Amino acid sequence: MLVIILSGFIFAVFIPWLYRRFGARSGWLFALLPLGWLFYLAGQAPLVLGQGQAIEEHIPWVPSLGVELAFRLDGLGMLFALLVTGIGALVIIYGGGYLSGHPYQGRFFLLITLFMVAMLGVVLSDHLLLLFVFWELTSITSFLLIGFEHQRYGARAAAWQALLVTAGGGLALLAGLVLLSQVAGSGLISVINQNGAAIRSSSLYTAALLLILIGAFTKSAQFPFHFWLPNAMVAPTPVSAYLHSATMVKAGVFLLARLTPALAGTSLWQALVSSVGFMTLLVGALLALGQRDLKRLLAYTTVGALGTMTFLLGLGGDLAIKAAVVYILAHAFYKGALFLVAGAVDHSTGTRDIERLGNLASILPWVTLAALLAGISMAGLPPALGFLAKELFFESLMESTWPHYLSLGGAILAGAITFVVAALVAFKPFWGRTQDVPHPPHPVSVEFWLGPVILSGLGLVVGIMPALATPLIQGAVQSILQSSLKVKLALWHGITPVLGFSLLTLGLGGLGWAFYRRLWQGGEIWRKLAPWGPARLYEVGLNGLRRFAAWQTRVLQNGYLRFYVMTIVLTTVLLTGFTLLSRLAWLGVGGWGDIRFYEFVVVVLMIAAAVVIPRLRSRLATVATMGMIGYGLVLIYLIYSAPDLAMVQFAIETLTVILFVLAVYRLPKFTRLTPSPTRFLDLLVAIGGGMLMTALVLIVTARPLVPHISDYFAQNSLLLANGRNVVNVILVDFRGLDTLGEITVLALAGIGVYALVRLTLGRLMVYFEGLEEEEEAEHERAL
Repeated sequence: MLVIILSGFIFAVFIPWLYRRFGARSGWLFALLPLGWLFYLAGQAPLVLGQGQAIEEHIPWVPSLGVELAFRLDGLGMLFALLVTGIGALVIIYGGGYLSGHPYQGRFFLLITLFMVAMLGVVLSDHLLLLFVFWELTSITSFLLIGFEHQRYGARAAAWQALLVTAGGGLALLAGLVLLSQVAGSGLISVINQNGAAIRSSSLYTAALLLILIGAFTKSAQFPFHFWLPNAMVAPTPVSAYLHSATMVKAGVFLLARLTPALAGTSLWQALVSSVGFMTLLVGALLALGQRDLKRLLAYTTVGALGTMTFLLGLGGDLAIKAAVVYILAHAFYKGALFLVAGAVDHSTGTRDIERLGNLASILPWVTLAALLAGISMAGLPPALGFLAKELFFESLMESTWPHYLSLGGAILAGAITFVVAALVAFKPFWGRTQDVPHPPHPVSVEFWLGPVILSGLGLVVGIMPALATPLIQGAVQSILQSSLKVKLALWHGITPVLGFSLLTLGLGGLGWAFYRRLWQGGEIWRKLAPWGPARLYEVGLNGLRRFAAWQTRVLQNGYLRFYVMTIVLTTVLLTGFTLLSRLAWLGVGGWGDIRFYEFVVVVLMIAAAVVIPRLRSRLATVATMGMIGYGLVLIYLIYSAPDLAMVQFAIETLTVILFVLAVYRLPKFTRLTPSPTRFLDLLVAIGGGMLMTALVLIVTARPLVPHISDYFAQNSLLLANGRNVVNVILVDFRGLDTLGEITVLALAGIGVYALVRLTLGRLMVYFEGLEEEEEAEHERAL
């Protein structure tokens, strides 16, 4: 599995070069990588799904912290990995046709590949920290994909909104994962899931659960974080089909399913997860009313579908988990196909407005077929897989402890609205009446209809022959429940109350389709309520954050260096001083050793120099007095047997004094620009900072928290680093990375100075050349 991840990153490096060589044909070439992953994963299915054995890989990463590159391929990981790779290959092929001629098509292939690798990392990771790293990588790559057409303000705003919401949830998730690992005593997810009882009985369970749920809810667009998903539809259609229907938005659902053995089974879990899921189910369905854009219609029903999956995971139990897994698979098939259909329709006609589209069946026959098959599954009609998912959903509600009337009523209402949307998307553009489309419809190439036909066809075939997907579904269910549950799927269950609920849903959906125009007119109420919705709260919060940032910039970043230094010193004194005073036991006065006379003299001279410097008016006297402090430090190094440091300090101090003399000599005479009260405040801050550092040094030397490491350096410099100069060995070997960082900072500063100098000189040369040309022209006119 590590090979899969690494091969994806390595392949991404060569994508720009390959795209320049193969151009428009690149989509077919780049799809070979996920197809290869798909075949490899399918080859592991007999072991993972047939024998129920998880494939694990463990490679040490940071052994001292217990962090490792741990991967695990079980039934749940297999389900999501197959969806990620299979749909990813079809989307890449689709993108080759959809973005043909686009100046950023190569960038699309690069970003979609990186996202695919990140999503595979999420579903295959067996360590919490590793999962979080890939989790955040999906947020970053999705930000770049949503803002793909960055010249448009809407694309940039939607990308930032998605990033802020999901990354904010990611911060909460990180805290929750850290707490979870602390409670379980391990970062391995497989180990954590085996200690569910101990985790649920811990005092940290509630905090860890709430933080993890925030991360999952933001990622999977649960209420009230749902608003970012429809706005992200400004992204190109391949991005919407892949990220916002089949993969990224299901990452939160995957996380809930993955941690179900550890976190589920409590009343808090069921109350929070099922309530939020049910609310999202209703909100997604209701907000779809009144939408006319094909992609926004599909986006709001995606929100409702994600709510359904979350709701089922919150209910728990064998049947609900089984229904959730079937729903995940069915939704990936029909929603991925319908998004690709919407893109093909848009490419052919130039619009996604449902009221302007129609009569495309003869022009786009394969796209029409895919739309019909996917629409049947989305509407919950037999014999598609969506019908099985809906039946299992109603059956789960019948066996749950949730109020039957509330849950069944909401599910029937949402199902009816979903039926209407499915009919609008799958039927009206192809048999309705065309009205004023931007350009005459034209046929599309095979890249446009291949993916939709395959995905919608799979939804139909699996619905007719569910035994084909039973091992995959059973493996995922067993991974979630950590049990050997047997799964049986059938298209017909006889005449039952569940069938009656399905027929009622279809009847209400047919009635809504017959009067959808009036229904859509009623949906306009959501636009009037928008100023009080979560999206408005996001805007208010973002604007408030901007105003706060502007205020603190005016206060703290006012351009005065003395103010910056004073703020830093004062903040440090207050925070650290409070800590010291609140722990008076630290302030022991023993163990400092004897103070020798010459040490006392040197320190007194340095203090006297520091006191005198602010009162001097002569620049040269000030520089010379400052040198006394530096040379006093040289004497201290010599007293404590550090000749190397003394020599370095002496050279630096001498050079600094010379430079100060050369520079200060050309500065204007000293002038007091601040009044006496301000200088008195500066004095207090300076005294406070000095006293704090003195107290810290005395405390550390008198009562060290850890043994001195000087003995370790003295004993191991020659043995470990082959060096007799302990100071040099410390700088080069023991803290070599620190020294490398300092060198890097200096190098970057030098490059920056060089660039500024070159830029300034270049402007001066242009300026003087312009003056010379003007002078020559004036001279010629004078002649």
